[in-house]
Formats: sequence, structure tokens, C-alpha cells
Amino acid sequence: MDNKKDNKYYTRKIINDLAFLFEHTEGLTQAELEDDEILIDSVMFRLIQISENSDKLTDEFKAHYSSIPWRAMKGMRNRIVHEYGNVDLAVVYDTVKKDIPRLLCELKEIEERLL
Repeated sequence: MDNKKDNKYYTRKIINDLAFLFEHTEGLTQAELEDDEILIDSVMFRLIQISENSDKLTDEFKAHYSSIPWRAMKGMRNRIVHEYGNVDLAVVYDTVKKDIPRLLCELKEIEERLL
């Protein structure tokens, strides 16, 4: 089993978290998300994980794929971690519904190039 933790490894982890977010929020309204405390916690955890794993990618990798909003990922993580009780769930919902599907698609295309 290959345990090499390289760009491919961290890209796969990010894709897994993005896919989880997409699958568990598909068809959900903002009100439905806001009413599900466990899902909110899970979504926020996955957003944090996405940022943490993106930090482990090499600078060269991130520069090569500069269309990916690496800094925005970190910004979302910082908001969640440092202001957890005050996170605007409308922003989280907007991110999950608009940004996550696009990001998932882009990273899957990048992953195919890494294989």
C-alpha cells in the first residue's frame, strides 16, 4: 500500500470532502441546512479539512493551478475556526451550493492529470 503523502494524496482528500459536501447538501434549502445542527457541524468540519489539506499542497502545485481559490479556502477556514458561533450560515450555504460543485469538478479534472 502506498502511503506517500504528496499533491496527489492531498488532492484526493480534498475531493473526498468536497464530494461529501455535495452529496449531503444536494437539494437542501438554506432553512433545511440551518435546522440540522449535526449537518452544519459536519459541513463546517469538512470545510476546515479542505483548507487544512490544501495547505499541505506544494506552493508549485497551487501556483500551477491558480484558478483554484486556495486563499478563499483558507479564509473560510479562519472564519469558521475563529468565529464559530458567529459564522454567517448564508455564506456557508452559498459556498456549498455555488462553489463546491465547481471546485469538485475542477479538482477531479486535475486529479485525472495526476494519475
